[in-house]
Amino acid sequence: MASTGPPKGCGPSIGSIYYNLCDLTLAWGVAVETAAAAGVLTSFVLFVVLMACLPLVTDKTRKGTVGLQAGVLVFTMGLFGLAFAFVVGPYSASCAARRFLFGVLFAGCLACMLAHGLWLTILRRRRGRTPRSWAPCLGALAVWLVEVIINAEWLLITVVRYPPAGAPEPACHLANVDFVMALIYVMVILFATVVAAACSLTRRRRDGAFILGTGLLTSAIWAAWIGMYLAGNRALGDASWDDPTLAVAVVSNGWVFLLLYAVPEICLLTGRDPDLEPPHHAADHIYPARGLVYDEHRKEAAGPPHQTLYMENKAFTMEEPQAAASKPVSPYGAYNGQLRSCVYQPTELALIAKGLTKMDQDTMMRRASTCS
Repeated sequence: MASTGPPKGCGPSIGSIYYNLCDLTLAWGVAVETAAAAGVLTSFVLFVVLMACLPLVTDKTRKGTVGLQAGVLVFTMGLFGLAFAFVVGPYSASCAARRFLFGVLFAGCLACMLAHGLWLTILRRRRGRTPRSWAPCLGALAVWLVEVIINAEWLLITVVRYPPAGAPEPACHLANVDFVMALIYVMVILFATVVAAACSLTRRRRDGAFILGTGLLTSAIWAAWIGMYLAGNRALGDASWDDPTLAVAVVSNGWVFLLLYAVPEICLLTGRDPDLEPPHHAADHIYPARGLVYDEHRKEAAGPPHQTLYMENKAFTMEEPQAAASKPVSPYGAYNGQLRSCVYQPTELALIAKGLTKMDQDTMMRRASTCS
């Protein structure tokens, strides 16, 4: 005879539908809710860190993905919250949330990663020219809204318009096959995400590898829970494990989104990406900065410590008349070894004028001589 009292760990005032949240004899409920609570807290902290790092982003090519990463964190937080709907007992509200939000939340995470993968592919084809930041976010929103419409219509048709005959709670009396068939569009998004990530590995290898690893591990989790949900639990003779199977799948997949995608992308957000080096112009190597060349010349040049800038930089004052000079000075005598683009080079007209000035000075300043 089954016990009518509450299980171990639950008080007498707790309803029977919440026994899985406190029953210590069923370890899966306590483990799932603990992992889900930690996931909600981690997602919120990562979202705050992402928003705090946004002003520090120096790479403009990454600013277009901040919205996608924020979307993944928001939808992942929703997945962890949805896990509580699978832990509690079935009733009309929880069953409707399971049927509707399962595909919607997964589609939101996968749509953001799909848009990120396509953004990387477009960036590779455009050779580093960044698309507009709103374009990938708008594409992810469009892909996600399709799943919202599909799930809304499916829930209205199966629950409201054509409910199962004799079922007091129609949302809780749907076949497992119908639940999986309603997620075909999400599987298509998952497949497209893996393909887009594989195609983007030639541009940003690390970003594409994160998306590809997340997509492959998500595919493995989905294959496992679908197999157990449709046939595995019944083959083992325990159909009551359908809800634990979905709860474990939601929580484990949520942590995959955090650890394999969100955390690495946030770590790379403010760092330097070696896969995308800024373009180097040839002029930067042919014509170096004058200040750097002149500083190096000053360090290498030998001279007294009190030597001033005016005494070293004679090449810039060659056109000034030297009244006290007794002999003409060669205009190339002060050549300091710098590049032509970094020092003053007198023109032929300046040299001619310089020579005429010297000749006039010598003519005007003739010295007296003794007559023999």
